Formats: sequence, structure tokens, C-alpha cells
Amino acid sequence: EIQLVESGGGLVQPGGSLRLSCTTSGFTFSNYAMTWVRQAPGKGLEWVSTITGGGDHTEYANSVKGRFTISRDNAKSTLYLQMNNLKPEDTAVYYCPFGVIRGQGTQVTVSS
Repeated sequence: EIQLVESGGGLVQPGGSLRLSCTTSGFTFSNYAMTWVRQAPGKGLEWVSTITGGGDHTEYANSVKGRFTISRDNAKSTLYLQMNNLKPEDTAVYYCPFGVIRGQGTQVTVSS
């Protein structure tokens, strides 16, 4: 059974930082590119970032480029998202989907 567990969200002031984690099981993690997506209140899913299976290539949405860093630890089957200089518009539930499978997500709220 494939499982994805996102964690690390919380309430942070603008300009603050958070590190999200996505712990996975049920598939060979290192064989797959992984992605972070987010869903703001009342909006659809937005792609945030993708990393290749080996971690050698990353891509970012323009809205987060230069502020977020995606990484992975294949030995731990875990995906990360380091988020710096957070803005109120980053407020959303963050997911690390595998195909159509999603975990419960982790809430990130950026507010003063």
C-alpha cells in the first residue's frame, strides 16, 4: 500500500521559514521524480516544485523560485521542501502526490 505523510507545516510570520517533509512507503522512492503541490483556500491545486529520482534536477514555479528548495533523501524515502522568506500568498495545504494518490497534506499559514 502506497502511503504519503506530509508534515512540518504551521503558522509563521511573513519572512519566516518552514521545512516540510513527506515520508513515503509502498513504492521504490528513488525510481520516481517527486513533486510538491499546494492548494490555497478556495483555489485549485498549484504545482510548486519537482525533483528527479536521483535528485540531480529540480524545477520550481515562478512564484516560489529563489525562496523554496526541494530535496530528497532516497535512503529514507523522504521528500523535503525548505521554504524561506514566506509570504501570505504561500498560505495553503501542501501535498506530495504520487500519481493520483495524496496524503492528508500539511497546512502552512503565513500571517502576522
